[in-house]
Amino acid sequence: MEENKEVIEDITEKVVAEAAAEGKVLLDAKSALDTSAKTIRNDAKDADRNFKQKGGPRRDREKREEPSDGLSSKLICINRITKVVKGGRTLRFNSVVVVGDKNGRVAIGSGKAREVTEAIRKAEMDAKKNFQTVPLVGTTVPHEVIGKFGTSKVKIMPAKEGHGIIAGGSARAVLELAGYKDVTAKCYGSTNKTNVVKATMKAIQQLRTREQIMALRGKPA
Repeated sequence: MEENKEVIEDITEKVVAEAAAEGKVLLDAKSALDTSAKTIRNDAKDADRNFKQKGGPRRDREKREEPSDGLSSKLICINRITKVVKGGRTLRFNSVVVVGDKNGRVAIGSGKAREVTEAIRKAEMDAKKNFQTVPLVGTTVPHEVIGKFGTSKVKIMPAKEGHGIIAGGSARAVLELAGYKDVTAKCYGSTNKTNVVKATMKAIQQLRTREQIMALRGKPA
């Protein structure tokens, strides 16, 4: 308590001196304490704002330790997992992420953790282990193809340059990160996001260029 009183007295004297230097007159100790408390709050807010604008040490460390490798990722969905145990219920999160370089390499991954950010990080690490290479013919797919997973079915069709990507959210994420810019996709059956993403992946894995098909037949392209 005595230390707190000394600190308060020091702050009060400092505020009174600053007010006197500026030509202001504080009537009593209470006004001085109110002024000092307001000054401290404002200083704390300014320091916190500057810290957030700079990103903090954690963001700087992440930038230094993890340089950009040309990959982009998109979060598809986050599901809550509740497990009933003897001590009560435990809550975890399951995330599904699509990762690609927009140049013919794409993958999907999933991760589980007690925190959302950790689940997303695990999903990205899982996706980076399972990259698939898909063929690109200009900005579209080589031919029409259908992919199935569970009760979800995705039909992908080529389009002319400038057409853009006409597809749902989950299928669109896979096609964009794979590098396609002009394509049309239609989903049938279940619209479960995870199933639609996996059906889209199965569809683009079936794509073959003219050169690949002729090579399989043993004929010149």
